[in-house]
Amino acid sequence: MEHQNQQQPPSGQAMKDAILAEYNEIMNQPPDTGMFIVKTANKWMYEASLRPIPQMLFDELWYEGELCILFADTNTGKSILAVQIADSISRGMPIEGFMMTADRQPVIYFDFELFDKQFELRYSVDYQHHYSFSHNMQRAEIDPEMVVPDGYEYMEDYLHDSIATTVMTTGAKVLIIDNITYLRQETEKAKDALPLMKHLKELKKRYGLSILALAHTPKRDASKPLTRNDLQGSKMLMSFCDSSFCIGESATDRSLRYLKQIKTRSKEFRYHERNVALCRIEKPYNFLQFKLTGFGDEGEHLREVDDARTDKIRRAKQLQDEGMTQREIAEILDVSVATVNNYLKE
Repeated sequence: MEHQNQQQPPSGQAMKDAILAEYNEIMNQPPDTGMFIVKTANKWMYEASLRPIPQMLFDELWYEGELCILFADTNTGKSILAVQIADSISRGMPIEGFMMTADRQPVIYFDFELFDKQFELRYSVDYQHHYSFSHNMQRAEIDPEMVVPDGYEYMEDYLHDSIATTVMTTGAKVLIIDNITYLRQETEKAKDALPLMKHLKELKKRYGLSILALAHTPKRDASKPLTRNDLQGSKMLMSFCDSSFCIGESATDRSLRYLKQIKTRSKEFRYHERNVALCRIEKPYNFLQFKLTGFGDEGEHLREVDDARTDKIRRAKQLQDEGMTQREIAEILDVSVATVNNYLKE
């Protein structure tokens, strides 16, 4: 009886089959490459060919599927242009003078700058005769009675999760953030900017989004052309974004703005320093907007060097009258203490 219950050893063929199955299982497992996805170049090309070709959302400045950064100084019209772009995408209609090849798409605009009455004023005639936005465009602002729920150590973490939840709830394909300072209070240091950009890249990939993030420029010399170094936290933010463009203010005509391309991965630069897009901010009826007036050379709209120096001398003396030390003045004007000393002597 005991002899009958014993298992017979596997046959030679059965052992070969088991070994072969184990070998095939091992061979079919992807190799351990840590954080990287490794495929042959041909496989990357083939899989990419199955996805649609990215289309222009705002001319060659911003394409579908890109994380784009729009930066400019305060009061140059970043939010005005961003809402205009959002309205254009939500309707599938290009802004006059600029190209657009993408179809209309649902947009969510996270507004951390204006409250509702300010927004209403911009897109109405003295709070009357409101502009009619497309139902494809939705706007979000922070609930003033919001309380961070348990389980979140920092408000920023709850903010990030809330953005993801809102994207899922609304079904938006285009995300505009005005501005990224509210997502992370510090962006000048790599340790602060890196988590922010990783979060935005993750959002873009997970939900198949196109993202436009607005950002500020620190104090800069208006006699010099706008470059990637004028973006606050430029090194890290610029490294991780797909494209970037900026708004400059003309020194010869304060009502004139110009758009300049800073980074692109899709095409060659079109709006470079010798071909910036010149615009005026107008409100023909109930919609505040950028109106393209032509193209020009950025150099024609920069402040004369002598004027910039005169302004700094005047500012240095003003700060001295306010009781500041030369070292404090040097930090504000972003010059050396010796230069401040020379300013005050003139």
